[in-house]
Amino acid sequence: MLNINYNPDVLSCLSNLSNDEVFTPPKLVNEMLDMLPQELFQNKETTFLDPVTKSGVFLREIAKRLNEGLKEQIPDQQERINHIFTKQVYGIAITELTSLLARRSTYCSKYANGKYSVCTDFENEQGNIKYERIQHTWQNGKCIYCGASESEYSRTDDLETYAYQFIHTDEPQNIFNMKFDVIIGNPPYQLSDGGAGASAKPIYDKFVSQAKKLKPRYLSMIIPARWYNGGKGLNDFRSEMLNDNRFSQLHDFPNTNDCFPGLNIRGGVCYFLWEKEHNDECTIHTHKEDKIISSQKRALLEEGNEIFIRYNEAIDIYRKVKSFEEKPFNQIVSSRKPFGLPTNFKGFKKDKDKDNSIHLYRFGDNGYVNKNSITKNDQFIKDWKVLVPKASPGDDSYPHLILSKPIISEPESCCTETYILVGPVANKKRANNVANYMITSFFRFMVLLAKSTQDVTQKTYQFVPAQNFDEKWTDDKLYDKYGITQKEQLFIDTLIRKMDYSYE
Repeated sequence: MLNINYNPDVLSCLSNLSNDEVFTPPKLVNEMLDMLPQELFQNKETTFLDPVTKSGVFLREIAKRLNEGLKEQIPDQQERINHIFTKQVYGIAITELTSLLARRSTYCSKYANGKYSVCTDFENEQGNIKYERIQHTWQNGKCIYCGASESEYSRTDDLETYAYQFIHTDEPQNIFNMKFDVIIGNPPYQLSDGGAGASAKPIYDKFVSQAKKLKPRYLSMIIPARWYNGGKGLNDFRSEMLNDNRFSQLHDFPNTNDCFPGLNIRGGVCYFLWEKEHNDECTIHTHKEDKIISSQKRALLEEGNEIFIRYNEAIDIYRKVKSFEEKPFNQIVSSRKPFGLPTNFKGFKKDKDKDNSIHLYRFGDNGYVNKNSITKNDQFIKDWKVLVPKASPGDDSYPHLILSKPIISEPESCCTETYILVGPVANKKRANNVANYMITSFFRFMVLLAKSTQDVTQKTYQFVPAQNFDEKWTDDKLYDKYGITQKEQLFIDTLIRKMDYSYE
């Protein structure tokens, strides 16, 4: 029964629960399983765990490979199937609903010991796909395990708690009381943390870290790629990942749609293979559409760096620019909310008057504010400045603008949190030269190397070198200065959309 070819495979047709809990297509699951040594599926002692089972697709595809790989060792099909499901394949469901779905996909019955189950040795309904309703452990309004907000996730018994069993324990090894050779899955990505608006806290890092505690031989998970260089509360996780020589493969999808059709997770996604016995550099595979367009074995962390540069072709460009040892551009970039005015600031007037004489750049129609409304950096009001929206335009498809068009901000002007400030600069000419630099493909490419989400913050400009802004900068001039080859220029063009504009 395990060799039935579904046409179409129902698990490839499921709608995602949300952008946070994503069903994994069977094709993607098999690409992840292909990374593993295939002899694992010919060993009747190999054990597998999906600690975040949703559709059961990982367990099903693992079982299909084992069923084929163990034919000679266990010739009788029913005996073989019973052995695989009772001794080798295990899952932890993330909700009661997905536990039923996973058992139906894996055992062909929502009850492991049911009449239609392909495994005849189970004595209980759950089999080896466990689900236990777990409660969060609250402390000061937050869960001590996942950081969920008590106001958001304190639920009655008839509602799902989203307290995932695998990470809500200090002793995950006690869930099955056994050791696993392979841990593989697609964890939930985030939970609301009770902050303003749609503020959310990543939790996929907790599943990766918890899985390592079980000391498997192999670990593979698919997660958002924003951990490369950003993400709320991910600094320690990023450092741990990038300094771990046990990662042998990393498959990177800058455009989420190339991995999960119809889904847009800003910054893309990735999956990896971590091997307990590996102690070497990692092979980075870059995916575009349905192809691997680049593969290179290299260190996850460039010397002196703290974040991961995702593009293999960018490494030589990055090294060339870094060799000049110039000051980083982000030293003249403000932090968020440069004048202390939030995006929804209401204390402005449409027209200028004697009390409201400071020109305000904001989302929507501009206006004027009283100088007393400005609570931060009021010394910059009198200067020329350059403003750029902190949110990048469009989605993650390429070529991309990366940044919206800069604005020359004259003396006696300010802005809301919609923008970040570059400067101040001495005069209008220098402001124009800064803006001209910012619209070059070179500048935007260097920004892209440190960009992981829609927001372009001060930190995102860390790889951009500062220039002499008494001069006007163009791509040709910059490429000549840094020795960027024609091939490297063409690569930049695949990522960055040219801006046909000039500031004079």
